[in-house]
Amino acid sequence: MSNIKISAVSYTNTKPFIYGIEHSEILNKIDLSLDIPSDCAAKLINNQVDIGLIPVAVIPHVPNANIVADYCIGSIGAVNSVFIFSDVDVSEIKTVRLDSHSRTSNNLAKVLLKFYWKLDVEFTTDIDAKTDAIVLIGDRTFGKKADYAFAYDMGQQWMDFTGLPFVYAAWVANKTIPQSFIDEFNKALAFGLGHRAELLKGLPARDDFDLNDYLFHKLDFDLTEKKREALDLFLSYIARL
Repeated sequence: MSNIKISAVSYTNTKPFIYGIEHSEILNKIDLSLDIPSDCAAKLINNQVDIGLIPVAVIPHVPNANIVADYCIGSIGAVNSVFIFSDVDVSEIKTVRLDSHSRTSNNLAKVLLKFYWKLDVEFTTDIDAKTDAIVLIGDRTFGKKADYAFAYDMGQQWMDFTGLPFVYAAWVANKTIPQSFIDEFNKALAFGLGHRAELLKGLPARDDFDLNDYLFHKLDFDLTEKKREALDLFLSYIARL
C-alpha cells in the first residue's frame, strides 16, 4: 500500500500531535505536510491528501467525510487562541473582519453574533477594511489581548451559549482508511499528548503567553461524546446562517 497522505495544521496547538507522529513508526507510512487550516481543508476536499486535520466547518464539504481519530483540537470553555478582538463592547459591533486562515472560527463568530448575541453584523475579508472587530486565531493571537479594548474568547462564549465544549478541528478522511492504520495513528497521537512536557522544553519561551497553560489546560484533545454533540449542534447552526 502506498503511503497515506496527511495534512496537518502548523500551529502550536497541533505540536503534540506532530511530536507523536514524528516519534512513531507511522512516520514511515505517511507523507506529512504542514499547512494553515484553510489549505489543509482544500487539500482534503480536492483529494490531494487522504486525511486532514481540518476545521470542522469544512466537514460537510468533504466527499465521503469520516472522522478517523479519537483526538481533536478542542476546548472546554476558554481556549485562549480563538478570539473576536474588538474596539467596542460586543453589543455595539456592526462590522467584523474575518480571518482568512479558518472557516470554523469565522463561522463560530457568525453563529455567536447571530444566535447568542442576536446581532445583525456586516462581515468582510478585506484586510485593509476598518472594522469594529476582527476574528483572529492560532499563534497570531498570542500576546495580543492587551492590544484591544475587548477580547471575546469564542471557546468560552460557545460554552456560555450552549453549555458544551467545542471542537475546532478534527482528523477527517475522504475515503475508508484501514482500521489497523487508524489504531496505529491513535497511538501516535496519544504518545505526543503524553509527552507535552518534553515538547514544551523545545519551544521558544514567551513572556506574553503561557504555553504550558495553553497545551495542558486550555486545549482539550479528547474527542468525547460531548464534543461530538457540540460538533453536530455547531454544524446545524452553520446551516441556518
